[in-house]
Amino acid sequence: MPAGAAGPAVRIPARPAAEGTATARRWPWRTLLAAAGGLVLVLAFPGYHLTALAVLAPAALALAIRGSRFRSGLWLGLVMGLAFFVPLLSWTGIYVGPVPWLALAVFEALHLALLGGATALVVRLRWWPLWAAALWVAVEALRGRFILGGFPWGRLGSSQTDGPLLSLAAYGGVPLVTFAVALTGTLLAAAALAVHRARSAPDAAAQGEWRTVAGTAVAALALPAVGALAWLPLPGSSLVEGGPTTTVAVIQGNVPRAGLDFNAQRRAVLDNHVQQTLDLAADVAAGEEAQPDVVLWPENSSDIDPYRNEDAFQQIDRAARAIDAPILVGAVVQGPGRFISNTAIVWDPDDGPGDTYVKRHPVPFGEYVPARSLVRNISADVDRVTDQYAGDEVGVLDIAGARIGDLICFEVVYDGLVHDVVDAGAGMLVVQTNNATFGYTDESEQQLAMSRLRAVEFGRTVAVVATSGISAIVAPDGTVARSSSLFTPAVFVEEIAQRDTVTVAQRLGAVPEWALSALGAGAVLVAALSRLRRGRGR
Repeated sequence: MPAGAAGPAVRIPARPAAEGTATARRWPWRTLLAAAGGLVLVLAFPGYHLTALAVLAPAALALAIRGSRFRSGLWLGLVMGLAFFVPLLSWTGIYVGPVPWLALAVFEALHLALLGGATALVVRLRWWPLWAAALWVAVEALRGRFILGGFPWGRLGSSQTDGPLLSLAAYGGVPLVTFAVALTGTLLAAAALAVHRARSAPDAAAQGEWRTVAGTAVAALALPAVGALAWLPLPGSSLVEGGPTTTVAVIQGNVPRAGLDFNAQRRAVLDNHVQQTLDLAADVAAGEEAQPDVVLWPENSSDIDPYRNEDAFQQIDRAARAIDAPILVGAVVQGPGRFISNTAIVWDPDDGPGDTYVKRHPVPFGEYVPARSLVRNISADVDRVTDQYAGDEVGVLDIAGARIGDLICFEVVYDGLVHDVVDAGAGMLVVQTNNATFGYTDESEQQLAMSRLRAVEFGRTVAVVATSGISAIVAPDGTVARSSSLFTPAVFVEEIAQRDTVTVAQRLGAVPEWALSALGAGAVLVAALSRLRRGRGR
């Protein structure tokens, strides 16, 4: 009888006791497999750099969930989420204690619980590896946008800082990389399940299963092969090819100490960046370094408002005049009203402060506190935070003939913000950041990984300038041309091409993400309707 056709009610026999006992025995193994998948995924991220292991996470989740119900899928997804996000985000609690860290990790893990429940539905469909992989994109789209603007840290695709799948960022951004990683993993899971069926099936049926094994294995291997071929038309590792060049200096002045109190000596932080710039000016005068066209200082390089403090104004002005080039200063500016503004200021050696960019996406609980009176009951550290104003203008600044797309700290992980600056004509990207509050953790490397994907996604060089590290120059192919150590002063001077090429990812924008998300959501709807029809037919 065709699916969905009317027919006589059929009584479903009760599950035999032996079968129920076997299912109960499988539960611990399912849970352990989901947890192992989360822990393996951590190893794929910066800090461990075992990027190839990322495919094992969606494979483990699919194998753990296969044959489970929706509620079981929720549990298994939550287990994987906790096993992944608790260690990945441990840097968030390094100085403020475990409560904010664990609260964020649990919140992010709830999204993987939703992924697990949805996967439990679609694995019953034909071609389920495709639908399950699309659901990874859909859930990442959800957690990157909703509830206080979302937090897209730790996306599956952002693990791919090396290897063939990285190239796919130029064609569909991070969502396409996520999809490729997830699809490789679900295909491997499908192959493993087919092997199990082939070994226990009669000879006639086993032949068909072995064909399934071969087909899914070939498809899984084809994805990295496609990624390798996709590199061929993309820019290489040269910083100077592709357009007129600008000589850029990156200044990492360092901070007096790591931790939340790094800016207790904010004048020392400013002085460090001034001194490094003066030293560079001396090296330029001695012919040891090239004269820069633009000098980049990091976020929080002047936590003293130079518009209100004459001494800070004079020190920055002194540095700009000495180096004889405009400086992009990361400053904390008072106002508007009760707010402060995380502001990038173009400081000209002749005219002083000019164009500005104000951070558009302040971090909730880190740079502003929603429901402050309620949150204060959880952690008194919220009163360390003065609410930041959110800017509303795209961060493209014309500096000495270069169009610089400026992103401040975590803004680099938000697809829309990066698309905006490139669409507005940025010839290179700059990430001004301050990671001193995260100490000697993997946070800086995780953030640098996103800059590497952005370089490939848009075919632009990315200059990361950090207060205490890691500062870096990232080539358009995602390789790191120069980098600094944590909590060490550093200066780079590099010629960087101002590019105007348009990648496929830039042209398409969010289309691949929405298309893949719709594919996953559609599969969930089909599975749910099919299940509903089966229930009515009983």
